[in-house]
Amino acid sequence: MKVAMVQMVSGADVSANLACAAQWIAKAAARGAELVVLPEYFCLIGNRDEDKLAVQEPLGHGPIQEALAAAAQSAGIWLVGGTIPLSGTDPGRVCNTTLVFNPQGQVAARYDKMHLFRFDNGVERYDEARVLEAGGSPTLWALPSVDGHIWQVGLSVCYDLRFPEFYRHYAAQGADLLLVPAAFTHTTGQAHWEVLLRARAIENLAYVGASAQGGIHPSGRATWGQSLVVDPWGQVLGQLAQGEGLVLAELDPARVAQCRRQLPALQHRRLG
Repeated sequence: MKVAMVQMVSGADVSANLACAAQWIAKAAARGAELVVLPEYFCLIGNRDEDKLAVQEPLGHGPIQEALAAAAQSAGIWLVGGTIPLSGTDPGRVCNTTLVFNPQGQVAARYDKMHLFRFDNGVERYDEARVLEAGGSPTLWALPSVDGHIWQVGLSVCYDLRFPEFYRHYAAQGADLLLVPAAFTHTTGQAHWEVLLRARAIENLAYVGASAQGGIHPSGRATWGQSLVVDPWGQVLGQLAQGEGLVLAELDPARVAQCRRQLPALQHRRLG
């Protein structure tokens, strides 16, 4: 199965971001991608965290969801819509939600980001809990690829990457592909991004695909980028440092089976 990770440098104009995403989705489909993954906050990186509240949508309605459904259907691909702000139970917060659309443009899965980022090094300060409502459960979904394999796909978002038990849960449920839409800061990404992604692939003997925000945004925020795809042995199959673009890679279920057969570490667990 060919997959495409879309890298963007989103700003505060939702319409412009949607148009940009649609162009990359179409380009990925034209290059044979069966699964396309957008980055976290592909639809909006505003000037303030609170900007998300103004563009939130209820599940099933709104221009962002309509654009994603139309793009998936038009291209005939599976589309992981990065994250969008969906209304939750708290009117002062939103869920940071990944929606998966099938080739017919229908929602096939939903995941609300569970781990909320907080960081303060004295210069940069982030606290997602101020405007985000944490999700309550992981989401594993099945993707029947044209090659006949049914991929078991575990969804995650950005800061989730720092919690290995989260991905081990997916591996225990049979996941062979782990997805990580993200908007890692330049500071934390430079230090930890690639090593964490490769570790999650190696630990779980699964493919990992990460689509990132990568560049200097109109707000002045800097994101690390380096969208990439990693195979179950930890080999990087493709990556993009900064700026808009695509990372394409071929995934082979036989590679997962080979790695798990020659090193059956998942069968050797003693805890959890």
